[in-house]
Amino acid sequence: MEFNISSVKNEKLAAEIQQKIDTRTKPPGSLGMLEEIAMKISMIQQTETPDITNPTLIVFAADHGLADEGVSAFPKEVTPQMVFNFLNGGAAVNVFAEQNGFDLQVVDAGVDFEFENCPALIDKKIAKGTANILQGPAMTPEQCEKALQAGAELVVEAHLKGTNLIAFGEMGIGNTSSAALIMSRILNLPVSECTGRGTGLDDEKLKNKIKILEKALDKHPDAVNAMDVLQCLGGFEIAMTAGAVLKAAELKMTVLVDGFIITSAVLVAAKLYPQLKDYLIFAHLSDEYAHGKMIQSLDGKPLLRLNMRLGEGSGAAVALPVVRSGVNFLNKMASFEEAAVSEKD
Repeated sequence: MEFNISSVKNEKLAAEIQQKIDTRTKPPGSLGMLEEIAMKISMIQQTETPDITNPTLIVFAADHGLADEGVSAFPKEVTPQMVFNFLNGGAAVNVFAEQNGFDLQVVDAGVDFEFENCPALIDKKIAKGTANILQGPAMTPEQCEKALQAGAELVVEAHLKGTNLIAFGEMGIGNTSSAALIMSRILNLPVSECTGRGTGLDDEKLKNKIKILEKALDKHPDAVNAMDVLQCLGGFEIAMTAGAVLKAAELKMTVLVDGFIITSAVLVAAKLYPQLKDYLIFAHLSDEYAHGKMIQSLDGKPLLRLNMRLGEGSGAAVALPVVRSGVNFLNKMASFEEAAVSEKD
């Protein structure tokens, strides 16, 4: 699948936006990263008066064959159980999405469970979980392509409903393992530098997880380019997220990036289309080990550091009011001239 993602570069407009930012009634730079947000979204929307309309958060859920190897503190059964929790409004992401004005959608990307009579669940199931990557590729090329397409289609639907800012969450026991493997291969780092405790592994189980992931990486020496890495080491929810962020950038939407797993999908997508970086705002620095390195590799800077490592899109949901603040000060704050306030000499 191909995408047409253009750079937001426009030096004349950037200078005009910076002038507007600097002439609000404040010392230059005194709103810190809010000023960077204002510039980022203004450039994405190519306007001095940006707005946020119908923000949407899509949670992709899928299972991983590698979970059978004991890389998580929780069993695979938790994935469908949490999907029901999302649908019933009981998860953290439900609370924060409702609180901060996100339209929340839940997608079955590949859960190892048959959901029946769940009209609120969007069915994009590719298969009942990926294959065990200790035995072969996580997905076939056709499955990977289908997942990319499904993610892109959901973004198109959101865009048609007026969404211009979008975020993604995930649920899938074992998916921090896939994210760590993707990071290791794309950034050429040892597995040990990319692997964290995930759902809360103790020291002994973390060591075991690292050994399993090292074996998994060795199993796929030819998975080097981004698409092969995604197909061999990824998950259906990660592949759908990669397709979704690329389509969002193609449609000139702001992408508010959540935590470790979602950033791994962005890592793949940005390797394919480097200009994607123009459209990204990183919501927070996860407490999951190595997330910071991943963000740095994407030239990003996280808005928040709350020691969160829940996933689900919860960090993006919490960060939305901060993003709104960056847009609102630019549009609503008086200039020195309007307020009759003397500027700095």
